[in-house]
Amino acid sequence: MTLLAHWPLWARLAVALLAGAAGAFGLAPFGLWPLSLLALALLPVLLLTARSARAAALTGWAFGAGWFANALSWIVEPFFVDPDRYAWMAPFALVFMSGGLALFWGGAFWVANRTARTPSGRVAALIVALSLAEFARAYLLTGFPWAAVAQIWVGTSADQLLAWIGPQGLALATLITTALPGWALARRAPLRGWALSAVPAVLLGLSALAAGAGRNAPPAETEATVRLIQPNAPQHQKWDPAYIPIFFNRQIEFTAAAPRPDLIVWPESAVPVLLDEAAGALARIAEAAKGADVVLGIQRLSGWRVYNSLIRLDGRGEVAGLYDKHHLVPFGEYVPLGDLAAQAGIYGFAAQEGQGYSAGPGPRLLDLGPLGKALPLICYEAVFPQDVNGAPERPGLLLQLTNDAWFGTRAGPYQHLAQARMRAIEQGLPMVRAANTGISALIGPRGQLIRSIPLGQAGYADVRLPAPLPPTIYAQTGDWPVFLVLLFSGIAFKVVQSRRRSPT
Repeated sequence: MTLLAHWPLWARLAVALLAGAAGAFGLAPFGLWPLSLLALALLPVLLLTARSARAAALTGWAFGAGWFANALSWIVEPFFVDPDRYAWMAPFALVFMSGGLALFWGGAFWVANRTARTPSGRVAALIVALSLAEFARAYLLTGFPWAAVAQIWVGTSADQLLAWIGPQGLALATLITTALPGWALARRAPLRGWALSAVPAVLLGLSALAAGAGRNAPPAETEATVRLIQPNAPQHQKWDPAYIPIFFNRQIEFTAAAPRPDLIVWPESAVPVLLDEAAGALARIAEAAKGADVVLGIQRLSGWRVYNSLIRLDGRGEVAGLYDKHHLVPFGEYVPLGDLAAQAGIYGFAAQEGQGYSAGPGPRLLDLGPLGKALPLICYEAVFPQDVNGAPERPGLLLQLTNDAWFGTRAGPYQHLAQARMRAIEQGLPMVRAANTGISALIGPRGQLIRSIPLGQAGYADVRLPAPLPPTIYAQTGDWPVFLVLLFSGIAFKVVQSRRRSPT
């Protein structure tokens, strides 16, 4: 700590930036979670070597900027689908996105520096402030919890703790586990201090082992078989008139394959015409399905509004269920003040006119007949645990239709899949996931990848649908317990600090 404290501010910011970038390698597709833990353990050192609140804020911002720049490097991919129109915006998007999200972390460092005087107090304040900052990032301005701390645990036994405490609780446990050894390092603690700092890590490890005891056991199966369809349509070809018949006919071919499953699932915006004009296309799909239900993504027009929708086509070829996506992607599916922005040549990627898509009324269940009720999620709606918890009643399965071609072929599709696995664990429900291209998968109620179609590959997979588990603790409580713990901890901490500063 002494050495770092004497470095100039720019050098400490460089260390923070590099540490944050290294820590993000714990996220998919790399999964180097020990590297994330080492990086997060540096946070107390970086905080305690800051000489002012301003320096602390800049240091926290630099760490966050490195973390998000690495984790979200895939965000440049959509800008190269139509490079003549958008490529110039790609570097600005990455800089503004990573720098903007890092403001939450910089704010947490500023609060920690300002609210406590002692080193231990500042570290405690950082844990609370950073956890609340991650809450804010997940909820404010429609929310964007991508690259959250808890996501480093997907694929390990610790991910089963999501069923108990959810993503925010697991993030809090991770920060406590890493912050205490970081504090011991910063303070050059004696052996006793190091031993005490290891207690949370031991508790987290034991809890992960207990929660994950059955994660590798084969899930109980239902009698229903689901077919996942992945046409593998690159985004720059998806709406090209020369390629549209190729991708549509490919899905028809996969749908018609024997034997007939109970449910066939096409991906997001799989039908190349609007719903009102799709009678011929739907008739071909129903004929190929040979009486099986088909769930598919399609766009629809209602008055002057355009919706990114999902329908259930029953065995007779009739539309038996409809869902409109309600959690839209800012600047992807709509642009705030879109008509005004359109005059400046700024459009959403997925909707090319003015305001773009309109939002549906909210979460709703889709009745799949003998398969039970499903909660539909279109594309990035699966990254929001609060949306899944917002279902009007508990479904029997989660159903995600997505088009991960927008995310390219690097980290984006793998991170999207990791978050889908988190939603399955949190709810104790299987997830049926069909991607236009990406990674289509049948995910078990403990987050297991039971069957998947790899990125960049066209094909279909028939899978027996797993049975749901009993409702999890998190499914019944949501984020409220963790939020209240953090809120009361922050208030209690503030009261204690105020009393210490008041004259005797």
